[in-house]
Amino acid sequence: MSRMHKQVEGESLNISAAQQDFIRNHRTQLRWVRFYQLLILISFIAAWEITARLGILNSFVFSSPSRVIKTIVQMTATGQLLYHVGITLLETLGSFFLVNVLGILMAIILWWNNSISKVLEPYLIVLNSLPKSALAPVFIVWLGNNVKTIIVAAVSVAIFATVINLYSNFHEVEEDKIKLIYTLGGKKKDVLFKVVLPGNIPSIISQMKVNIGLSLVGVIIGEFLAA
Repeated sequence: MSRMHKQVEGESLNISAAQQDFIRNHRTQLRWVRFYQLLILISFIAAWEITARLGILNSFVFSSPSRVIKTIVQMTATGQLLYHVGITLLETLGSFFLVNVLGILMAIILWWNNSISKVLEPYLIVLNSLPKSALAPVFIVWLGNNVKTIIVAAVSVAIFATVINLYSNFHEVEEDKIKLIYTLGGKKKDVLFKVVLPGNIPSIISQMKVNIGLSLVGVIIGEFLAA
């Protein structure tokens, strides 16, 4: 039995010459892709270092790879790097949580009340069209230079797009399902909790994936301007 099993197993592993060529070419292509990716990265770092040393780039503004590495080593030795990374991580997670909770709640309110949505929708579109860093200096002036300001600035980067996208997705639910709820005696809250929200779980998750990146960008913008 074991011999037969090995024979069948060996036959299943046999592949044609064309398949072997395809696998070989695919692996070669992957190696070249990795090589060019690494080459681009090394070339960029080398050009950055050379232009900074020659004075083409302002080393005070753009720094240089050697200075960055030196600073990382120094901050790691003193424990400052982990401390600041931890602060940035907490600010990112806090803003990410607020963006998702507030975005979903605001989208539900706009979906629930058409009058409110008609009033606020133009303002949301205008605010979303602003540059992502436009509101951060205003918040620093209003709220001061602190962690709260950085979180608010990070929230402002993602909140408007979140509300607009979720609100639009809420209105794309199949009308037949909504009519069925009302036909069976359901109310608007039943439509919300049994049709709209369950039907938009994929879009909510997709928006959350976008928001984690935007939250980090917003925190970095806030920290840069508040520094």
